[in-house]
Amino acid sequence: MKKGFIIYGIAYLLLLMFVVGLLYSYPKLELHLLLNSYHTKLQDVFFTYYSMLAEGPIYVLGLLPILWKHIKLTLFFALSELSGGAVLQLLKALFDMPRPASAFENCPDMVLPVVEGVSMHHSNSFPSGHASTFFVFCTCYAIFLAYHHHSSARRNGRKSLYMSGFPSLLLLLLAALGAYSRVYLSQHFLSDVCVGSLIGFITPCLLFYFGKNKILRLQRHTLTSGQRITSE
Repeated sequence: MKKGFIIYGIAYLLLLMFVVGLLYSYPKLELHLLLNSYHTKLQDVFFTYYSMLAEGPIYVLGLLPILWKHIKLTLFFALSELSGGAVLQLLKALFDMPRPASAFENCPDMVLPVVEGVSMHHSNSFPSGHASTFFVFCTCYAIFLAYHHHSSARRNGRKSLYMSGFPSLLLLLLAALGAYSRVYLSQHFLSDVCVGSLIGFITPCLLFYFGKNKILRLQRHTLTSGQRITSE
C-alpha cells in the first residue's frame, strides 16, 4: 500500500484502539448513554440525514466513475460492498442481537435517547450495516486516491505525495461520522458499528490485494488518458 493509504490505515487503527478501549471500560448500556449524553436539534437533523446516505445515495456516488468510463472502479466498490454485505448478514443471522430500543426495555431506570421522527428498529443489531457501507465506500476511494497521488508525485515531485494524507484523513472522518450516526440515533451500540467498520475496512483491502495488478493497470490507463486530454 502507498503512503496515502498507510496514513488512512494507521489513523483507522488508532481510532479502533480508542473504541475498543471504551468497550472494555464501560458496560454496554452505560457506554451508549455516555455517547448520547448531548443532543441538539442541529445534530438531530444532521445525523438523521447523514445516516441516510448509506441507504441509497452512497451507492449512486459509487456509480459516478462510470461517467468517466472507469467502470472497474465502480465494480470494485460494488464487489467490496457485496462481499462485506454477505459477511455482515451471516453475522447478523448467527448472533441476532437486540437493538438499543429492545435492550433498554429491560432497564426501566435507564432512558434511551432517541431522535424525534426516527423509526426505531429492534433486532439484528450486530454488526451495523450502515457502518460497513460507509467504511467500504471511503476505504475504496482512499485506496484509489493513494495510488493516484503516488503516480502524480512521481511526475510532479514529493509535495503531491505528502498532500495525499489530507484527503485520506477526510475520508476516514466521513466514514467515522457515518458509523457514529447509528449510535447517535440509538439504532446500534458502539460494538455494532465497531465490527461493521472492520468489515468495511478489511473487505476492500483484501479485494485490492488480490486484484491489485488489474486495478493498477486501470490506474495507469486512467493517468495516460488524463495526460492525453490535457495535452490536447
